[in-house]
Parts: sequence; C-alpha cells; structure tokens
Amino acid sequence: MSAESAAGASDRGPGLLVLADGRVFRGVGFGARTTAVGELVFNTAMSGYQEIVTDPSYTGQLVCLTVAEVGNVGVNPDDEESRGHGCAGLVVRSLAARPSNWRATQDLPGYLAARGVPGICELDTRALTRHLRDAGAVMAALSTDGADVEGLLRLARAAPTMEGQDLTLRVSTPQRYTWDSPSWGVTAPPTDVHVVCWDFGVKLNLLRRLRDEGARVTVVPTGTTAAEIVALRPDGVLLSNGPGDPAAATGVIEQLRLLLARIDVPVFGVCLGHQLLALALGGRTYKLKFGHHGGNHPVRHEDSGRVAITSQNHGFAVDMTSLGVGAVLTHRNLFDDTAAGLRLRDRPIASVQYHPEASPGPHDAADLLAAFVAQVRRQRVRARSA
Repeated sequence: MSAESAAGASDRGPGLLVLADGRVFRGVGFGARTTAVGELVFNTAMSGYQEIVTDPSYTGQLVCLTVAEVGNVGVNPDDEESRGHGCAGLVVRSLAARPSNWRATQDLPGYLAARGVPGICELDTRALTRHLRDAGAVMAALSTDGADVEGLLRLARAAPTMEGQDLTLRVSTPQRYTWDSPSWGVTAPPTDVHVVCWDFGVKLNLLRRLRDEGARVTVVPTGTTAAEIVALRPDGVLLSNGPGDPAAATGVIEQLRLLLARIDVPVFGVCLGHQLLALALGGRTYKLKFGHHGGNHPVRHEDSGRVAITSQNHGFAVDMTSLGVGAVLTHRNLFDDTAAGLRLRDRPIASVQYHPEASPGPHDAADLLAAFVAQVRRQRVRARSA
C-alpha cells in the first residue's frame, strides 16, 4: 500500500450527516476533509463500490450503500467509470481496515481523498435507508471537517433539489474523441461499424462494451448538434446515461428531435438516454420517490416474459401513456411497474432504463449491447446493398 493510501486509511475524525428534514446522523469521517451537499439516495448493490463512486450519473448526490462492509477489495484504475466525476459523498456502515485484493492499487479512503470526496462510516445505514424509503430522497449535507449541525442544516435546506437541474454539461466530455479500449482482459475484434456515443455522462464500461462488440466509437459532447452528428456518418447512435433531471436538458431534447428526423440508423438509449429519447418523442418524465439505485432490480421483457436482474441508477422515469401508439413498452420494472424499456414500432429506435454494461453487475442484460451492435451491423449491410 502506498504512503498516501496508508495515510488515507488512518486519517479519520468525526463525521456528520444532516438531512434537510432535520434528521442527524453522527459517525466517523474518512476520505476528503470537506463538506458536500447533495441529494441523499441509497444503493442496494452488494458489490462494485468503486464503480458506484465514479458513476457520473451520481453527480450531485450523496450515496448511502446498504451493504454491510465497504472497502475490502480496495480500488484500481481499471474499474473506474469516469476520470473525475461521480458522487458528491459516500455513506457506509463499516469501512474495511485495509484492502485485500491482488488488483488493488490503493485503499478507498485515500482514493476518495484524492478525488475530493468525503465519506462517513460507523452510522446506522439501515435506519437511514428506512428513513429515505419512507420520506423519499432528500437534500443533505455531509461534513468531515468539523462543521456544526446548524450550519449543515442551513446548507441542506438551501440546496436546490434535483428537479430542474441539467447536469449533463458538468460531466460530458468537453471535446470529441475516439474510444478504442476494450473491457479488462478482452481481446476485441477489428472494428467494422461506427457508433457515435452522445455523452451525457457516459460510464466508461459502456464504451468498453461497444468496443468489445467490434464498434468504432466516437464520443461527442452534450452540446453537439444534430447536424454535427449526421456529418460523422454514424452507423448507429448511442444515447448515454447521465445525471440530473432529463426534462431540464432542453437543448439536447431539441437536437435529438432534429436528429431523429434526419437519420435512419439504429438509435439506442441507456438510462438518461432513455428518458431523453422519450422526451424528444413528445413524452413526459416524472420524479420517483427515492429512485432506483442498486443491482437487484427485476425487469421483465414484455415479449418473451423473461426476467432479468439488472443494475439501475436513476431518479426519474418515463410516463409511457404520454408517448401514444407509436411507442411500445418493451421492459417493465417488477418492483413498481415503471417503464424499463421502449421501442418504436416502425423504426430501429429503442432504449432501456437500466445499465446493460453491467459495471457493477449483474450481467443478465449484457446481451442488449451486443444486440444493438448486431442490429447496427445488419442495417449497414442492408443500406449498402440497397
């Protein structure tokens, strides 16, 4: 373990979590010595804490992990889902004293400290989760730098809620780039199709999985216009995951509406991309009480009846009744009957409200990205032979 990691593991002090509704949780602080404010949500995944911490979809949120112990496998560069984005703070029950895994290059406290993210442990995450389940996601302030309860309560109550926030510009790439790295340990085939990924806060494993399937991937910023995407001559377009309120991303919605009118290649939306697609098609989205965050969400494919256990991370959902007869519900969340996927009847356009890149797992839905690239490949062959 590096000297920096050893210091991060031992440098702990009082931690304080104050919710805007007045609930106070005291614990032990770790990671960065700072105060963070955000929407407090809980995540029920049993593993993958590094992927959760670095998921851009958690921008502006404090994440409470319901698993009992965190940090036991350390962290490593290969499992990052972004290079600098992710959750604003981390709440855990028990923090492992030291990592024990052959891939670990650093411990979790040192890693969070380097990213400027505070963490708090040794508090009752079960009580916190039950509170959030009943009260809903709430704004909160997490401090590891000695702030007092009254000051944190004022910060939490003054913070803007997630509704109305377009956070895509905060996490998207500032400039276009080509992605050519496959998943860890995978020898990818030569590329034969071109997929443009519209980056609203894309997870890196989404890009890795596209490359695994033989796609040449061009990643473009949130502010890219429909005309600029058309000029790249894509064989397919992927609408990425991302944070914030989808309805607030009005510029993206307008450009996506224009793009759908100008191209006839397959389009596939993931999470925020699913919501933005619905909005571009004239539909509506709405805020969920406490969102879907975790790796145990059962989703039923409406055509086959097959149930997949999926990884999810979103606070908004699509109102399928607002889309009319042109769109079909393809997947249903069996926890609460919300829309988990849709497709258009007459065009190769579809989306899902969960993470088929499976990072962290489970991997039940991993075939969706392979199916998308296969569809792109078939469409390209048909276009060339026409």
